[in-house]
Amino acid sequence: MSLSGATRVAGVVGRPIAHSMSPILHNAWLAAAGIDGVYVPFSTEPGRFTAFAESLRGGSVAGLNVTLPFKGQALALADEATFRATSAQAANVLVFREDGTILADNTDGLGMLGAFAEQAPGFDAAAGPVVILGAGGAARGAAAAFVEAGCPQVRIVNRTLLKAQEIAEPLGAVALSLNEAAAAFEGAVAVVNATSAGLSGSAALDVPLEATPPGAVVMDMVYKPLKTPFLAQAEGLGRRTVDGLAMLIGQAVPSFEYFYGRPPPKDVDVRALAIAALGL
Repeated sequence: MSLSGATRVAGVVGRPIAHSMSPILHNAWLAAAGIDGVYVPFSTEPGRFTAFAESLRGGSVAGLNVTLPFKGQALALADEATFRATSAQAANVLVFREDGTILADNTDGLGMLGAFAEQAPGFDAAAGPVVILGAGGAARGAAAAFVEAGCPQVRIVNRTLLKAQEIAEPLGAVALSLNEAAAAFEGAVAVVNATSAGLSGSAALDVPLEATPPGAVVMDMVYKPLKTPFLAQAEGLGRRTVDGLAMLIGQAVPSFEYFYGRPPPKDVDVRALAIAALGL
């Protein structure tokens, strides 16, 4: 990689961030497109995220993808936000304009629905209730996307009921505590894990997937490991599954266009590159 004074810089910020595959995707696209650009990982203390992002105003850095636990803070500091971001109450994309303003967007929902279309063909979000586990920024993006896709009922399940209610109420969704998960899964056409449970080195998610109907589709936003214990449990029950890597790639496409001014090249198998990096 050759860098110059004109190199366009973007990146991803989160905590933890070492597991992120985003730099592999974006840098592969940059190399294939011949763009003088680079995409790097950033990490900052939770209490310093706003100061970190504010320091990038003016466009010296083109933009950031934002991951756990900063998506809510990212939306709050933006001068302008898309409908997707305001509906999700969270942003996973910040664009730093040359005039000093910040635009926020949320492409998580696009990536998630694209992953369902790719790995669970025929899935119809409007066919029945959907369960989302978690109440962070990723859960917010997923809930907003399902509501927009015509899902008749979105059920937000979280250990802390109040946090689930904060997401559910603006969207007309239903909030439930984790001990109500079995009832939440009844009749669900999809279950999405939007928590970090199952991430390499973390505890597995313990929920009663057997309560889902046989035709349900189960997704885990975690992609390291690619097949999480949650997805393995779902496969053991005969459910179709969708992995987090497909979502990551799907949300990265519009992000790349924001940061570098053009769509990524289509002839790069970034999924294969990511899987190789994961050692699978």
